[in-house]
Amino acid sequence: MDIQKKDKIINDTIYGFIYLEDSLINELINHKYFQRLRRITQLGLANLIYPGSNHTRFQHALGSMFLMQKTIEYLKRKKIKISAKESLALKIAILLHDIGHGPFSHALEKTIVKNISHEKISLLYMEKLNQIFNKKLNLAINIFSNNYSKKYFYHLVSSQVDMDRLDYLKRDSFYTGVNEGNIGVERIINMMNVVDDKLVIEEKGINSIEKFLFARRLMYWQVYLHKTVISAEHILINILRRAKKLVQNSIPIYSTPSLLPFLKNNYTYTDFKNNDNLLEKFSELDDYEIYTCIKQWRNEKDKVLSNLSNMIINRNLLKIKIQDQKFSSKKIDEINYLLQKKFSLSKEEASYFVFTKKISHNAYNIDEEKINILLNNNKIVDLTKVSDHFSNRKTNIKQKYFLCYPKEFKNKF
Repeated sequence: MDIQKKDKIINDTIYGFIYLEDSLINELINHKYFQRLRRITQLGLANLIYPGSNHTRFQHALGSMFLMQKTIEYLKRKKIKISAKESLALKIAILLHDIGHGPFSHALEKTIVKNISHEKISLLYMEKLNQIFNKKLNLAINIFSNNYSKKYFYHLVSSQVDMDRLDYLKRDSFYTGVNEGNIGVERIINMMNVVDDKLVIEEKGINSIEKFLFARRLMYWQVYLHKTVISAEHILINILRRAKKLVQNSIPIYSTPSLLPFLKNNYTYTDFKNNDNLLEKFSELDDYEIYTCIKQWRNEKDKVLSNLSNMIINRNLLKIKIQDQKFSSKKIDEINYLLQKKFSLSKEEASYFVFTKKISHNAYNIDEEKINILLNNNKIVDLTKVSDHFSNRKTNIKQKYFLCYPKEFKNKF
């Protein structure tokens, strides 16, 4: 008697059952490179503000793949031809889109390594997995790299309304409890179509897209660019900067074996490309690794490293002020000087505790690939032509400036 093999099922908090319909996807999920994403939080240190936001890149990747499955189903119902091979490749491309993220996701993206985006590292991992799985990822890699003939496939993976953004908004909203980010994902997917190799949103979906863009804007200012998140993440960045500086100046500090090579060296994309072993070493890094080091660094002799590390572990963060105008360099120099005097620090050491930078968010980037709206008369126009809320470049972009400094000097403002 033939027994039909059952699909693997994952019970996701947001969508319920996710069916893994292909053995290759199951094998990729079970590979150690992908399993590492269980140990990398989606929102970095946002859990210092939103205690529930401990979800991981692993969950997000699975959720994005689920949305890709749903999108493929909807497009097929609209007579869009997508073969079984293409369908599998699309799901693999979105499943692996974040596999190159380092510890704490975006916070340390260009600190542990030198100016290498997680997308580039993701592609290297995909190419490595392609070798392991006998070239079965060729099509997925072409889609991920925008080298496939059907260009709208790439836009499903990476665009201003892709499966990545749809999942992380809904998921981050749920785990932070910030309801403003809760979007109608199924409605948006249902409004998608393809015309002349372009991914389009049908006219009746305009309001859903506007709500999606508003939700993304609100989530940026309430969660991703929340002032306490900014303070915490820049302290974390400065911790790694300081640790690197000490190690590269031959000052011994504690380090795990996996992290030490990345403290000693400023690896570039070329290094990763030419050294297969480096990619393997990077796969050992996760949030736990960094936390282990930070807990030990609290006891180091270096005052900068120990104080910054204590700030993270004990959630005693730098004060932060945000405003629309740049901060006075004179004021920053004044606080830096007072900090030097009070704690016997050099000017360079004090700069780890007093610093200013710019933050910005673009709700709808007109300079990127457009959000195409399919009108009822079959004409395709950009969202800005039909939206009352996203028609002006200036209203889409918002930028601010922040200043971090020790709480002892809050009376200086």
